[in-house]
Amino acid sequence: MLSTDFKGLKLFKRGKVRDVYDLGNELLVVSSDRVSAFDVVLPCGIPKKGKVLTAISLFWFEFTKDIIPNHLVTADVNEYPQQLHKYKDELAGRSMLVLKTRPLPVECVVRGYLSGSGWKEYRQKQSVCGIELPVGLAESAKLPEIIFTPSTKADSGHDANVDMAYVEDKLGREAADKIRDVSIAIYRKASDYARSKGIIIADTKFEFGIHQATPILIDEVLTPDSSRFWPLDQYRPGMPQPSFDKQFVRDYLEGLDWDKNPPAPKLPDDIIANTSRKYLEAYERLTGKDPQAI
Repeated sequence: MLSTDFKGLKLFKRGKVRDVYDLGNELLVVSSDRVSAFDVVLPCGIPKKGKVLTAISLFWFEFTKDIIPNHLVTADVNEYPQQLHKYKDELAGRSMLVLKTRPLPVECVVRGYLSGSGWKEYRQKQSVCGIELPVGLAESAKLPEIIFTPSTKADSGHDANVDMAYVEDKLGREAADKIRDVSIAIYRKASDYARSKGIIIADTKFEFGIHQATPILIDEVLTPDSSRFWPLDQYRPGMPQPSFDKQFVRDYLEGLDWDKNPPAPKLPDDIIANTSRKYLEAYERLTGKDPQAI
């Protein structure tokens, strides 16, 4: 499924992967099989990707609800409003009915390892988002402690790393401290569990929204699209790591003569198949469920 067009429903937002419909007090979030790279949506999808993202998010929403409430109402299509029942086949397994909230204007990034934009910033400043780090850390190194490294929330293009002072200015000191502490608590619990299943969660990002004056966890959570998942048995600090996500896609595109602007090139069948397999493997390891059932 690359796109949706549910007649009679109000499209609230179409993101890189998700189509969101406005149902009044609730939102219908539908995860497509679209895949993006370098902020460009590709013309071909990854089979079952949307269902994997939905299933993993549902798993983590249940796993972390003791730390903070989340926006999930139900993912059972039989419990959806009557107006959605004619679309049950399209929605089953790849959608969630969620509470409508006022999203907070920051991305809550948590890092346990030094990679991505954090590694780039560390090489330049020996810090990440204003947090000083020890000298001599290698790429992909485990950090001495878990750190909260927020970023802006860009509607298009890249988010920019910011410091805690930026978050406090946007949200106030009390709210900023709360989402930092909750983000770290979720990451710590989830990363300990994932490690027991052979997956390192190197870093991740969370989003929060205000519902009835209270912050709750929203969007997706701890998926291969929002996190760096590394296989524990292949972890070697000092270099980039293999991962359970669209690494095959990025590596293939990096080898092309493409300027990373739309339109994106099509992907070969083997790249699509290998990427789908990685998403399904992450789902199986984390949930213990048969990926063929998705």
